[in-house]
Amino acid sequence: MILLALLLLAAPVRVGSKQFTESVILGEIVRQSLERAGIPAVHRRELGGTRVVFEALAQGQIDVYAEYTGTIAQELVRGTAAEGLRARGLRMSEPLGFEDTYAIGVRRAVAERLGLRSLSDLARHPEVRLGLSNEFMQRTDGWPRLRAVYGFAEGNARGLQHDLAYRALQDGSLDATDLYSTDAEIRALGLRVLADDRRAFPDYRAVLLYRADLPEAAVRVLQRLQGAISADAMIAMNARARLDRLPEEQVAGEFVGAPNQQGEGWPIRVLRRTGEHLFLVAISLGAAILVAIPLGMLAARRRRVGQVVLGATGLIQTIPSLALLVFMIPLLGIGARPAIAALFLYSLLPIVRSTHAGLLGIAPELREAAEALGLPPWARLRLVELPMASRSILSGVQTSAVIDVGTATLGALIGAGGYGQPILTGIRLADTGIILEGAIPAALLALLVQALFILAERLLVPKGLR
Repeated sequence: MILLALLLLAAPVRVGSKQFTESVILGEIVRQSLERAGIPAVHRRELGGTRVVFEALAQGQIDVYAEYTGTIAQELVRGTAAEGLRARGLRMSEPLGFEDTYAIGVRRAVAERLGLRSLSDLARHPEVRLGLSNEFMQRTDGWPRLRAVYGFAEGNARGLQHDLAYRALQDGSLDATDLYSTDAEIRALGLRVLADDRRAFPDYRAVLLYRADLPEAAVRVLQRLQGAISADAMIAMNARARLDRLPEEQVAGEFVGAPNQQGEGWPIRVLRRTGEHLFLVAISLGAAILVAIPLGMLAARRRRVGQVVLGATGLIQTIPSLALLVFMIPLLGIGARPAIAALFLYSLLPIVRSTHAGLLGIAPELREAAEALGLPPWARLRLVELPMASRSILSGVQTSAVIDVGTATLGALIGAGGYGQPILTGIRLADTGIILEGAIPAALLALLVQALFILAERLLVPKGLR
């Protein structure tokens, strides 16, 4: 028991955050507050949307993250919040001191031209180009709620990534979008926030959700944050991160009294992301090779079974990659495991097809010659058929490898890291430099993979078949 208690004390508290700036800053505030109290903590940042992060908490993959009361009541639990959370083994802090409610913001020129001051006004102008974040489009307290309360037509809005909507407002390709009331861009872009005159949105007071088994010392640190963050302070921190382009670690450090907090230098970040990306690609591709080549051999030998195998692997390939990642979360949680599983499934089809095609493409007279020599089936496969099909098989493996390198960037959406992490962060902060920090290494890795397969062809494919 003493050893177990020591292990629990030594294990870091895992802080999570969603994929928007305020959530990342709050996650950093929690992490740094815990560390200043002598409690080890790690921040698993930008894990995904509301449901992904909440399920990660409920399943014990993180220990605490910042949420909002309206979201908890409308999206996450049934009945009263306290009872619903307690049933999942979770607890909720008192409010942190500010509310971050949903709102609709309109470019000031459009609002003045059409006389828009409330959501009721907006509902009477379907010509306004409305772009809403993808999560808001699906949430029961988001677009469906606005349609029910204000009578918006379903086709009035299109979905896009939240941070890209601000860029679209700035360049004039959108007129209005959903926003959070503490967003720094409201002031920076001079947006008019429309009054929710029919009270469609509930209260969204910021709180901390944490696991009931969180050590008492950590809970006491979280309690000290209750009522400590005003709306003005949160808006200022968002502005420091999004408009002044300061790292969230530094912004949070200034708030908790540790202004020397700095992020990693870019060479260290790139090396770490490269290791994470290579891990995802290598494990998923290696497993796919071990499974797909035998499946391709089976498909080539047994026609009916082959139709089933090719159909099944082809069906997997039609599933959108983001959807497949989300499907994996209930089974494998968040992080590298679901990303590897999804990449493995995507890697199967090119290798199965190339193995199948390579074996069927062998000239019948060559098979007959091998049989005439008295070679048993496995010897024919090893000495004749697989070498003859090696170029086709290697081509399929190369295709899967390149697909893996690109698709692995989506693993960052569920906390798997890799080159997708700076790409997502750069999109969120509208920072091209951060985007390129992930995009350029990913492109270079894809080119390196192709070069390695050219070398592998020289080493593995018989000279007469090149």
